[in-house]
Amino acid sequence: MYNVNKTALVLEGGGFRGMYTSGVLDAFLKKDIHFPYVIGVSAGAAYGISYASRQYGRNKDINLKYTSDPRYMSWGNLFRKGNLFDWDFVYGEIPEKLDPFDFEAFYQSAPNFNVGVTNAFSGEAEFFSANNMERQQLLAAITASSSLPFVSQMAHFNNGIYMDGGLADSIPVMKAFDDGQERAVVVLTRNENYRKKAPKFQWLIKLAYRKYPKLVEAILTRAERYNQTLDLLEQMENEGRVFIIRPQKPMRVSRIENDAQKLDVLYQQGFDEMMDQVNELGAWLG
Repeated sequence: MYNVNKTALVLEGGGFRGMYTSGVLDAFLKKDIHFPYVIGVSAGAAYGISYASRQYGRNKDINLKYTSDPRYMSWGNLFRKGNLFDWDFVYGEIPEKLDPFDFEAFYQSAPNFNVGVTNAFSGEAEFFSANNMERQQLLAAITASSSLPFVSQMAHFNNGIYMDGGLADSIPVMKAFDDGQERAVVVLTRNENYRKKAPKFQWLIKLAYRKYPKLVEAILTRAERYNQTLDLLEQMENEGRVFIIRPQKPMRVSRIENDAQKLDVLYQQGFDEMMDQVNELGAWLG
């Protein structure tokens, strides 16, 4: 039995790099490690809900069946619907029909599951407790959290306009502590020593989102804030407050990778690396 009392699970985004996270989460399910509080942004939230509903292997199955399907992601979707990902397919047809998400299990056994989004008007992070949402609201929140600049339209949700949750708070560990958690297991989707660089084509960002100056500011300052969070995580790791899980091998998958086999290899890497660390994590948890 693992002591997960007052311990948060924090899930970074990263698009399809999140298949690494999927492997880690399935290793948790394999070892019956169930955190009482989970918080994720973007892909972290999207992959995390299957962990919360305890559907082992679901993310892996969806990847192998649908990632290379143009209905899932294609430039055609972007031209036709304004979204690289066809949200009607990704968060409609798949969870409702093709590979059903177990809403009943989620609501009965789920931890306190929190989804982070970025408010387009304020540029600030907002977090919604998925446990208090109806099923369509839950899927809408995940969609909003995954709506990347330039390849997604802004998401209308909960009477607001939102974009990718990682823009305002890429690794929401401090939100977890603010919510009363005392420790955190943090799953990152970048290798050690990675540091984010300032975005290119800043003039284009300013032009495309000129009606949302606070959002522009959030995008332009994201790298600085991200790197500050990494420094903070290193400090908290030394203090024993966080346990960091990150890819040990070089990350060779992009955030919009759609080669299902490459992504399956990344999933297996996450699973295997977490299984190798499970005794270390168990000792840390106590």
